[in-house]
Amino acid sequence: MRSKFFNYGGIAAAVVLIAFGIGALVMGINGRDTVRSNLGTEQIVGTPDMTPSAIAAEAKAAGLKNVSIPSKSVAGTKINTGERARVFAQYMRIHALEATGGQVYSQMGRYLTAAGKPTNDEKAAAKDPKTGQPVENGARNLWVTETALGTALNTSYFAENVATFAIVMGAALLLTGIGFLVLTLGLVLPRQSKEAETQALAPKAVPAHS
Repeated sequence: MRSKFFNYGGIAAAVVLIAFGIGALVMGINGRDTVRSNLGTEQIVGTPDMTPSAIAAEAKAAGLKNVSIPSKSVAGTKINTGERARVFAQYMRIHALEATGGQVYSQMGRYLTAAGKPTNDEKAAAKDPKTGQPVENGARNLWVTETALGTALNTSYFAENVATFAIVMGAALLLTGIGFLVLTLGLVLPRQSKEAETQALAPKAVPAHS
C-alpha cells in the first residue's frame, strides 16, 4: 500500500511539474510577443545619429561630460524589441541633456525670467502676455517628457526579460517533469511486471477432496 502511494505520488508530482512548465512557457511567449507587438505599433525608428561614434561627437560638441555612450547602434532601426528599446532610451537621454545644457530635472528652474534664465521664483519669472501666467521652463518640461518615454522603454526591456525568464523556467520545469515521470514509470512498471510474473509462477492451491 505504501509503495503504491509513493508511486502515484511521484506520477502526480511529475504531472504538476509538466503542467506548470507548459503554463510558464505559454505565459512567457505571450508576454514577449505582447511587448514586441506594442513596441512595433509605436513605429519608433532610431535617428541617424544614434550610433556610438555620432552621439559621442555630439556630446563632446555640446560640452557634456561623464555621459554614458551606448555601445550599440539603432540608427535607422525599428524599435520592436526590449533590448532595442533600452538602447534607444539611452540615446534619448543624451539628446535631452544636449537640449538642457547638461542639466537634469532637479537642476533646472521651473520658470524663465525676462532674460531667459531659469528660476524657481514665481515673482521673478516673466509673464505670458496672453495668459498672465509665469513662463515655464521649456527645457524642464522636455526633460519630464523624455523621462516618461525613457521609463516606458526601459519597462519594455524589463518586461521582455521577465518573459524570457518565464520561458526558460517553463522549459526547465517541463523537462524536469518529463524526466521525473519517465523515472517514476521506469520504477513502477518493472515492479508491477515482476509481481505479475511472480504470481503467475506461484503454485496454485489444490482443493482438498472429502
